[in-house]
Amino acid sequence: MHKKIAVVIPCFNEALNIPKIIKEIEVVFETLNYNYEIILVDDGSIDNTVEIFKIESVRNTKVKFIEFSKNFGKDQALKAGIDAADGDALVTIDADLQHPPTLIKEMIEKWEAGFEIIYAYRKENNPDASLKNKIGSKAFYKIVNYLSDINLENGIADYRLIDKKVINALVSIDEYELFLRGMVKWIGFKQIGIPYIPEQRFAGESNYSIKSLMKLALHGIVSFSTKPLYLSIFLGLSLAGLGVLFYSIYVFYSLFYHLAISGWASVIFTIVLFGSLNLIVLGIVGIYVGKIFIQSKNRPNYIIRDTNIEAKR
Repeated sequence: MHKKIAVVIPCFNEALNIPKIIKEIEVVFETLNYNYEIILVDDGSIDNTVEIFKIESVRNTKVKFIEFSKNFGKDQALKAGIDAADGDALVTIDADLQHPPTLIKEMIEKWEAGFEIIYAYRKENNPDASLKNKIGSKAFYKIVNYLSDINLENGIADYRLIDKKVINALVSIDEYELFLRGMVKWIGFKQIGIPYIPEQRFAGESNYSIKSLMKLALHGIVSFSTKPLYLSIFLGLSLAGLGVLFYSIYVFYSLFYHLAISGWASVIFTIVLFGSLNLIVLGIVGIYVGKIFIQSKNRPNYIIRDTNIEAKR
């Protein structure tokens, strides 16, 4: 019996890209001796993405789809595909065709060689990306690696193949706010990376911006590390030490030189500095408390509006 590979594609306003990427995946599997299924997950698109899903599922019965009730996020869409997949391995790939589907063959070869997670990372920056986004991407990985307990290669993508054992482990994880790039690295198993050169986006525009990268970086840091809390303590002690040093200098001048250091600017500066520090520390603590609050509600990662996938028995 042939092994089965599930291919999960998260989609948000990707109607123009879906027929193209499905065709390329079909071409790849025509050369491979594997069964496969394609799981399309709509993350609250406002174009005709879902209509294209249904057309493609009629044309090819191997195409399955999941439609969310609203936009929950890319990681939630990936998690829905992972939860629904039924196969010996699973591939996650973006719909914009910047991830070359031909790389699936090499991933399967690595999987058959004994690796349980095969992830792709960019060998070169996205040719469509602006200089601002390229710099932001590099900064994103440096910040996440420095402040968290995981190590992400520069340019690591949501393009990966994972074994059935990894699928089962990810399905069992019950976290409301997901960061799958970090989770896949954290989870362990036998991993290997494959470099790739991104293709140009086939159609549409990227949804990533500097703001979204910063938000993703912050999410990744607080999801896998408490280093920011320790850094806030270190920052507080450092500023307290500086405060004692400068106050000692003030006292020294007052006692031995009978000179008083006057000026409202220094007082205002000190107030603003320590006030800002308090707000920063409170903000860091607030983020962690907020995550605990959200997780305690035990809400689902996503809500499905429509699907043609039968429930697992």
